[in-house]
Amino acid sequence: MTMFLHHVQVSGPTGCEDAMRSFYGAVLGMTELEKPERLRARGGAWFRSGSLELHVGIEEGFRPARKAHPGISVDDVDALAERVAASGAPVTWDDSIPGVRRFHTSDPVGNRLEFQQG
Repeated sequence: MTMFLHHVQVSGPTGCEDAMRSFYGAVLGMTELEKPERLRARGGAWFRSGSLELHVGIEEGFRPARKAHPGISVDDVDALAERVAASGAPVTWDDSIPGVRRFHTSDPVGNRLEFQQG
């Protein structure tokens, strides 16, 4: 059996959609997808870039994921780090894996994300 990653989901509190659209859409350059009609009432938002889909789900009692994170490869990690920093989000470079250029950041609700040159 062959498996492929279809999407990653992060969570957020009620009402975070506009902030998430600004970050995942405007800052990271992802395209928002239209959610299926049956799921729209749940809130949240879905995004895509290339074959990567990232879904934002609304979670009651939300607490951000500070250790667990999606690891996302990008064509130009330095350019993305500049855009993320310019948006006011943190950029923390991590050289603990030899030969891998990567940084960590947080989305507007505090979920950890990792980006690496890929």
